[in-house]
Amino acid sequence: MGLFEDLQERSGSKCELCGSMEGLGIYEVPPVSTGGLDGSVLACHTCKSQIESPDSMDSNHWRCLNDSMWSEHDAVKVVAWRMLNRLKSEGWPQDLLDMMYLEDEVLTWAKATGEGQEAGEQVVHRDANGAILEAGDNVVLIKDLKVKGSSMVAKQGTAVRRISLDHENAEYIEGKVDGQQIVILTKYVKKT
Repeated sequence: MGLFEDLQERSGSKCELCGSMEGLGIYEVPPVSTGGLDGSVLACHTCKSQIESPDSMDSNHWRCLNDSMWSEHDAVKVVAWRMLNRLKSEGWPQDLLDMMYLEDEVLTWAKATGEGQEAGEQVVHRDANGAILEAGDNVVLIKDLKVKGSSMVAKQGTAVRRISLDHENAEYIEGKVDGQQIVILTKYVKKT
């Protein structure tokens, strides 16, 4: 069985967030390290599009989180926590957040995208052109970089796929170059 079928079996062929049975697809919960069953949610088109485009949020649609926040699956709880934080200015989401409990490692995962922090507290990563970088993005090196602690030189034009972000320093990202995980300064990359 594939991931989609596994998620359908886990969820009873319903969106794990709102319960819709229409337009279901896989949503990999960022920052994606493994994806797979434990890192993904079966979500309808409406939920997925509103998660990915905060400007298109319909707060009434997310009243469904009153039920889904109690899911036994960490990926579902992480998405519920993030959406409730995004909507907490509405009033009712704050009440749900006050009731919600996440294990420390799940809460760390939920906070990994900066959701729930005030705008001034968020660490925003930008490439050499000022474009905002997010976990899972692909970038290209714009300069030859000598990798500290090795004789390797990461060449200009090298693609680095599915980067991860340092959530304490806006100048650092991580990615694999020639099979080796390295830290890269954001001023030397361009988002693709």
